[in-house]
This record gives sequence, C-alpha cells and structure tokens, in this order.
Amino acid sequence: MSDYLRTFIIMFFQILSLAILVRVLLSWVDPTGNMRITQVMRDLTEPILAPIRNLLPNMMMFDFSPIIAMLLLQMLQRLIVVAIR
Repeated sequence: MSDYLRTFIIMFFQILSLAILVRVLLSWVDPTGNMRITQVMRDLTEPILAPIRNLLPNMMMFDFSPIIAMLLLQMLQRLIVVAIR
C-alpha cells in the first residue's frame, strides 16, 4: 500500500511542477492570457504561486515565484515520501 501512496505523491508533485513550468512557457507565447489553456494553467497554479509572490519583493519584470514554488514542491515531496517509509 505504501508503494502506491508513494507513487501517487511523487506523480502529484511532478504534475504540479509540470503545470507551473507550462504556465511559465505559456506566458511567453500568450502574455495576455487569452488562450483557454493559459487560463486553465493559471487556475491550477495561482493558489500555489500567489502566496509566494506576495512574500517576495517586487522585482519589476522578473517573477521568481515559479522557481521558488518548484523548489518548495520538491522539498515537500521529499519530506512526505521519507515520512511514509
């Protein structure tokens, strides 16, 4: 059972990280956010990115919240997987 749970957790965090990466890439293609896929990615990732963005100082054109979010997701994934063992 714990192998299935571990696999699920790893896949869940990888999907979240991939969604953040897709959102970053889509922001280059669709900076206005008019495409439907961009809106879906924003809806999926904004609950993760907004609190981080609020904590960071304003860096003008650079948004480091996706990088920090992906690092935090990776750390959280490792902590949970280790705790399951």
